[in-house]
Amino acid sequence: MLSDAIRSELRAIVGEKNCLDRQEALVAYSYDATPMQQALPDVVVMPQTTQEVQKVVQVAARHQIPIVTRGAGSNLCGGTVPVGGGIVLTLHRMNQIVEIDEQNLTITVQPGVRTVDIHQAVEARGLFYPPDPGSMVISTIGGNIALNSGGLRGLKYGTTKDYVLGLEAVLPNGEVIRTGGKLMKDVAGYDLTKLLVGSEGTLAIITEAILKLIPKPTTQRVILAMYADMEQAARSVSDIIANRIIPGTLEFLDQGTIRVVEDFKQIGLPTDVAAILLIGQDGEAELVDRDMERIAAICQKNQAVQIKVATTPEEAEEVMTARRSALAALSRMRPTTILEDATVPRAQIAPMVAAIQEITNRFGLNICTFGHAGDGNLHPTCMTDARNHEEIERVEHAFEEIFAAAIDLGGTITGEHGVGIVKAPYLEWKVGAAGIEVMKGIKHAFDPHNLLNPGKMFAKESRNRVVVNRA
Repeated sequence: MLSDAIRSELRAIVGEKNCLDRQEALVAYSYDATPMQQALPDVVVMPQTTQEVQKVVQVAARHQIPIVTRGAGSNLCGGTVPVGGGIVLTLHRMNQIVEIDEQNLTITVQPGVRTVDIHQAVEARGLFYPPDPGSMVISTIGGNIALNSGGLRGLKYGTTKDYVLGLEAVLPNGEVIRTGGKLMKDVAGYDLTKLLVGSEGTLAIITEAILKLIPKPTTQRVILAMYADMEQAARSVSDIIANRIIPGTLEFLDQGTIRVVEDFKQIGLPTDVAAILLIGQDGEAELVDRDMERIAAICQKNQAVQIKVATTPEEAEEVMTARRSALAALSRMRPTTILEDATVPRAQIAPMVAAIQEITNRFGLNICTFGHAGDGNLHPTCMTDARNHEEIERVEHAFEEIFAAAIDLGGTITGEHGVGIVKAPYLEWKVGAAGIEVMKGIKHAFDPHNLLNPGKMFAKESRNRVVVNRA
């Protein structure tokens, strides 16, 4: 429990109305978008400037109080659940676009700016910020950076880390550092910018970011390819890439997801096919037209039962919106929806989907799968009920086997959601004991007193590696 004196210190920094400790406020900030993860903070502090963040951190350092930094709370790994109590530092008031620099093709933003607002601001000037996480309408850029968020355009354009040029951040002792800048080249020492991207709020608090922009593509086209067999869809993905075509978007939905999304959005998706590939390309019109013709031919060669072309920008956007609504659609099915992610090499998509289906059937669960087929990042999503403890135990065992299957196929336990609380017990499966120790050493160098987002990334005990005989 924080003393009245400490609470008074915090109120003096951010103002009475921006320092919350009433029970209803604490409950509101005790969870994020991750199901079944919740813990009460002692106080919620809402700074508006880097200087205010710095002063709050100095108070926390002096009194050894944990700090969990929060954006929109849309993450899916329990990353902003305050498991150690203390201060939830929410940065939504730091929501200014500081500068759009058209000469250097950069945008400088505070961490509380929504991702969609960045898109709209730069596209109005004919520029483009490609990262587009599914939660971009509500997620903030600070959270995107902290978790190195991906998105539908990751195959062609990369993820958040590929666009972060420089950062301003507050260290756990209250000092401010600035990394990188409006630079395409900078090898002065360790790359602290890239180290902070994806560090999940465990190393420093990001208070400003310089992001790279590119010219906005002039043309966008989208096609839907429907398949009676998942293997044919997966082979199409591999063949598209093998033919040196890199689509702007290459998404996958299995039959269960298709049916739920169609019921939710009603855009005319066929519900009797095994899989749909949603394939988009952008760029110069001539190149886009050529690529889409080649992509359609590859899909036909791999026995797509139907290929549908979005003929207008509005129709293309409707299709993309339907894909982004997959989680919302699935969430209507049962009280609890657990959206996970596991990534495998593209050539292993079909075996991975088959493994997910086998595990699903064996544990008697309802798991639908969709995701970013182009970069091998799949989202097995379980519709369940947290009140049914026996079923939740089966869900946990099923996801353990799904993570193990991904690693067996040369993949990883998370492609874009992060480790947080949920994946911490499995991190050693991927990086090994030596890798864990190196990461802990980095954490200690930045945060020797473990004040920033404690209880995340490193589990007290790793789970025993699941070995499943799939012969």
